[in-house]
Amino acid sequence: MFKKILIANRGEIAVRIIRCCKEMSIETVAVYSTADATSLHVQLADEAVCIGPAKTSDSYLNMENILSAAMTLGCDAIHPGFGLLSENSTFARLVEECGMTFIGPSGDVIDQMGNKSVAREMMIKAGVPVVPGSPGSIKDEKEGKQIAKQIGYPVLIKASAGGGGRGMRPCYQEEDFDLAYQTAKAEAKACFGDDDMYLEKLILNPKHIEFQILADNYGHVIHLGERDCSIQRRNQKMIEEAPSRALSQELREKMGQDAIKAAKGVHYRNAGTIEFVLDQEGNYYFIEMNTRIQVEHPITEMITGVDLIREQIRIAANLKLNYQQSDIHLQGHAIECRINAENPKENFRPSPGKINSLHIPGGFGVRVDTTLYQGYQVSSHYDSMIAKVIVHGANRLEAIRKMRRVLGELVIDGIDTNQELQYLILHHSEYVKGHFDTGFIEKHLDELVNEQ
Repeated sequence: MFKKILIANRGEIAVRIIRCCKEMSIETVAVYSTADATSLHVQLADEAVCIGPAKTSDSYLNMENILSAAMTLGCDAIHPGFGLLSENSTFARLVEECGMTFIGPSGDVIDQMGNKSVAREMMIKAGVPVVPGSPGSIKDEKEGKQIAKQIGYPVLIKASAGGGGRGMRPCYQEEDFDLAYQTAKAEAKACFGDDDMYLEKLILNPKHIEFQILADNYGHVIHLGERDCSIQRRNQKMIEEAPSRALSQELREKMGQDAIKAAKGVHYRNAGTIEFVLDQEGNYYFIEMNTRIQVEHPITEMITGVDLIREQIRIAANLKLNYQQSDIHLQGHAIECRINAENPKENFRPSPGKINSLHIPGGFGVRVDTTLYQGYQVSSHYDSMIAKVIVHGANRLEAIRKMRRVLGELVIDGIDTNQELQYLILHHSEYVKGHFDTGFIEKHLDELVNEQ
């Protein structure tokens, strides 16, 4: 087992990893920017190193400084968390070249699955259903329009290296194709430095269903059920729940086996997520694989009892998985609400500032992952997510009622948050009935915001 792990991340995920390492008797090193000098992850780690100024490119994306800190302090592994360098194949390879272990898949797998057009081709070879679209990258607008005509409008123009909804544009008719393509391509170039594009049939208002998988270094792969991530705004998830009430046990088993097939098809190792869209007729299609731990991993932990961060570390240490597929049982229902420092009434304007007072709810089946404390300064430099509120109940209705209680009790004073919006969603009749898809927020946002 590792003796010392550097966490190449910040915020609540860094805290989550540090706590797990302490329980495993592993020493930890936190890295931080000048803006994060007083952050909780810095205070909880055994050692902490400043790796640069506030700007992400100068600190949390500064591979040289991170690797130098890890080697200087004698780390034998690096955990990348999610976001930042977690899906950067160059970083994964450099960690290994420096004689340390990258807690995640190999750089080659990150490259394969990070390029969505390549991933699509590999899934077709593995026999996993994919959304109809281009067989690979498209050269230009002319080729794109030919493929769009073949598969039928509407289509989705997507960046091969995309993520987080960037480099992606829907197109509903041929006369709009050129502008949508050029806009998506320019955004992809600006965000990812890569303007390679591909095309998919746009599945209107599907369910967004993702399967959590674990794979060790010995070819053993299991899935831990699904998460429903359909409540999202502009492709950014807001509320996730597990399991999905849209899946029958038969469909769950079928999708789970395809998730395993997808992971085995690329010789995957460590924790990962296979993401599908589920249409209104019950057809599902692979859309992408996330080669890292996910923000919403706690709801899977709640319904399975499996510590996913611990399993990541064990797998990276070359240990065999402790679990067989028959050991995984989904118990009850879990919901996660992402609390962001933003003002929904002002088009979700970011709201940095000082936390004047704070009350974190508790109770049976309640978990709050956060770095907040009274007096903490929420920075304007980073992602607006400041907390994840997670609840577990015996069934979905119990979990909804518990989340309502918890959101009603949560106090974050000094900044604006989306807490009230989340509370209202949890009371919306269509959400309670389970009648929601990826179009829910767009359809109901005005009425929800006006209720605040």
